[in-house]
Amino acid sequence: MRYAYRATGFVAACLVALLSFAAWNTPAAARGEVVAFTDDAAPGTIVVRTGERRLYLVLGQGRALRYPVGVGRAGQQWTGHAVIDGKRIRPAWAPPPDIARENPRLPKVIPGGSPRNPMGVAALTLSGGEYAIHGTNNPGSVGRFVSHGCVRMYNRDITDLYSRVRIGTPVIVTR
Repeated sequence: MRYAYRATGFVAACLVALLSFAAWNTPAAARGEVVAFTDDAAPGTIVVRTGERRLYLVLGQGRALRYPVGVGRAGQQWTGHAVIDGKRIRPAWAPPPDIARENPRLPKVIPGGSPRNPMGVAALTLSGGEYAIHGTNNPGSVGRFVSHGCVRMYNRDITDLYSRVRIGTPVIVTR
């Protein structure tokens, strides 16, 4: 789902601090599955393979963390390169114009933390301004072709990935 977000102020700052503290004080057990990965991508790169509906965080030495994801439906998929240009906890969501036209009953903004917010608990926004890798409050959509181009993850998985990547992390999306 394409995104638009708004800062959530003091609450967001507290949640970022809490997530950072929790990640630092948590054993190194990964949420994703460590798998063999023989792509040329550099360690730290995120690779999304839409045909597989999988996201890989490249670890290096022929390994990656693999997560299941929901991806763009037919006609709304994209491929290419981007970088993470923002990290948001509990982002508010404003439907882009085309989604608002499809669903005219949607409110102008759905606040962060709302169970109706399609962004879930966190989002990694991508350069270019249209797409994000984000959580979802609809876990049944993970593993399917369902979005308007964004990459959806289970909330626990986006929380794990969020703690592992930085702004500037390269993202490669392939079919």
